[in-house]
Amino acid sequence: MLETTIAAIRPADEAAMAAARELHGRLTKPAGSLGALEDLSVRLAGLAGACPPPLPEPAAVAIFAGDHGVHAQGVSPWPQEVTGQMIGNFLAGGAVVNAFARQAGASVTVVDVGVATPLPTGPTAEPAGPEPAGLDAAGSDAAGSDPAVLDPAVPRLVVASVRRGTRDFTVTAALTRDEALAAVQTGIRIADELIDAGAGILLTGDMGIGNTTPAAALIAAFTGADPLDATGRGTGIDDPTYAHKVAVVRSALARHSPDPADPLGVLAAVGGLEHAALAGLILGAAARRTPVLLDGVIAVSAALAAAAFAPAAVGAMVAGHRSAEPGATVALRHLGLDPLIDLGLRLGEGTGALLALPVVTGAVRVLHEVATFDSAGVAEK
Repeated sequence: MLETTIAAIRPADEAAMAAARELHGRLTKPAGSLGALEDLSVRLAGLAGACPPPLPEPAAVAIFAGDHGVHAQGVSPWPQEVTGQMIGNFLAGGAVVNAFARQAGASVTVVDVGVATPLPTGPTAEPAGPEPAGLDAAGSDAAGSDPAVLDPAVPRLVVASVRRGTRDFTVTAALTRDEALAAVQTGIRIADELIDAGAGILLTGDMGIGNTTPAAALIAAFTGADPLDATGRGTGIDDPTYAHKVAVVRSALARHSPDPADPLGVLAAVGGLEHAALAGLILGAAARRTPVLLDGVIAVSAALAAAAFAPAAVGAMVAGHRSAEPGATVALRHLGLDPLIDLGLRLGEGTGALLALPVVTGAVRVLHEVATFDSAGVAEK
């Protein structure tokens, strides 16, 4: 599945991008007056291979959840049980991501790809093998056959647990290569399912206590950044804990020496199951020429892995916002992506991506709905 997905990812369509630039020049506005929105709409035309590109709707948020063995090193003050408890909150509609998704009319799919504790809604699946496993909570396995897949009113749970949390990467590799591959392929499958159900844009979400630590390790591994520059304070740790967190990331990189030319190996050594699944989601979206709106530091660390698998996948990525986590800026710079908004957010869940969604929609709607000078009878300069 991974190989065929990568093979399907193509560079942007230059003719469609040229057509979008030409159309912008004829619309009833000064050339370049919409700034970054014009560049974004041109990129999306190149991704779709059409001008104008399809409107990015309906929107689907995919929240991948997993736990982390490195939590045992004291990198987060929050107990690991909060990961599973927050899944219950997502499914009850009580989290910030739910509030923002309702505002945007976006569906929410929660994917247990590696939660360590039993979920409040019932037991998680047993650890899966190399192939992705998992049916949604209602037992459906036919992509697009269930209208509930994109129902914005009802959050949905998909059980696709590869294992109950990663191993402690200060002691051994977080995952085996087969486990990392299974998580990546789970993300690809979720992308296919959502797109088959009609989603016009995918939004990344995540949940996992301690997951900014593997995110920092991934960012440092793929960009070559010093762990001090790639590591942030996550949920708001104090100075001693932050210094310890940086040291944990530094020691893990020294222990494993991950090779950025081997993205699966990097994910296995220092990644998380949600990071690997998000990389798969991005690859799956790119293969289907569907935009994927990135959230915060977890998403952009996964995006680095996706770009290492398939550099052309960057063409499907839209940076929703600039996370307050410093590693996010490092990763975005490496990917060559400019964030659409900068509000100092560091929550995750998909919240920043949802706030940026109207900007993406507006960029495309301009090409669909704004009159040209000729059609409106407006004189040009």
